[in-house]
Amino acid sequence: MGLLDGLLGNASEVNVKEVEKELEIILAPNEIIEKAYKIIRDMMIFTDKRLIMVDKQGVTGKKVEYHSIPYRNITHFSVETAGTFDLDAELKIWVSGSQTPFDKRFGKDKAIYDVQKALALYIRM
Repeated sequence: MGLLDGLLGNASEVNVKEVEKELEIILAPNEIIEKAYKIIRDMMIFTDKRLIMVDKQGVTGKKVEYHSIPYRNITHFSVETAGTFDLDAELKIWVSGSQTPFDKRFGKDKAIYDVQKALALYIRM
């Protein structure tokens, strides 16, 4: 992913091996990362067991919040595409027990469709 893509909020698929090294401290034994997407500094990681939402905070990004969402707890999700005058697309994920969805904004690129396909695939499991 280029610097300009990152600044515009465009998501891109990330090398799984790099993500495994970064997340080895929070992965369960034998948990396998299957897909990972980066949106600016944040990431969405699809493992064989759960969705991990990584939220890097602060100026330096050293403070990190990890949301671990078992696929069975995702009740539904929505994708709102970017329009002619909109600068971004939006993905919302609702989790059982929560009234407020997780909300991620994407640029006008097509990566939101890849993330949506991955969600559809893993939620069916």
